[in-house]
Amino acid sequence: MIPRLLEKYRKEIIPALQQKLGYKSRMQVPALRKIVINMGVGEAIADIKMLDKAQEELGLITGQRPALCRAKQAISNFKTREGLPIGCKVSLRNKMMYEFLDRLINVALARIRDFRGVPANSFDGHGNYSLGLKEQSAFPEIDVDKIQRVQGMDITIVTNAASDQEAFELLKLFGMPFKSKQVE
Repeated sequence: MIPRLLEKYRKEIIPALQQKLGYKSRMQVPALRKIVINMGVGEAIADIKMLDKAQEELGLITGQRPALCRAKQAISNFKTREGLPIGCKVSLRNKMMYEFLDRLINVALARIRDFRGVPANSFDGHGNYSLGLKEQSAFPEIDVDKIQRVQGMDITIVTNAASDQEAFELLKLFGMPFKSKQVE
């Protein structure tokens, strides 16, 4: 079964971007490469069960088992030692990526209280977009009654776009609700 956003990309977004950006070939049109979701769990230093719960919730949200992230160096102010588990992450590609993006745009962002759009200035200069969510309960897979601790996450959408403007147009056509109209 083909994800809804992948079908939309092939039938609507590619021709629209070809016309708007003046590409002659479909292969020149920017595309999504992967989506990386990261949860940093600082409390895991004191209680490792917090990290296990964060991994479980991230697995429910993405449908894929998260990889454990360990501290690369010791920082005494944060009470971390090298190799200590401090977070988890998931890299989504292909169909799973399109399914997650669909749920993010159409369900999770709509469930955020007082949501007015995502910032349009969160591009990195290479066509990749990052946004942070303050709580995991925006996703319907998470049961609000079973949450022990509100946990945020960072979401990075990696594209093969040559510029931030191309990536902005791509994400706008996917339906990403940006606050401002244009990226400089």
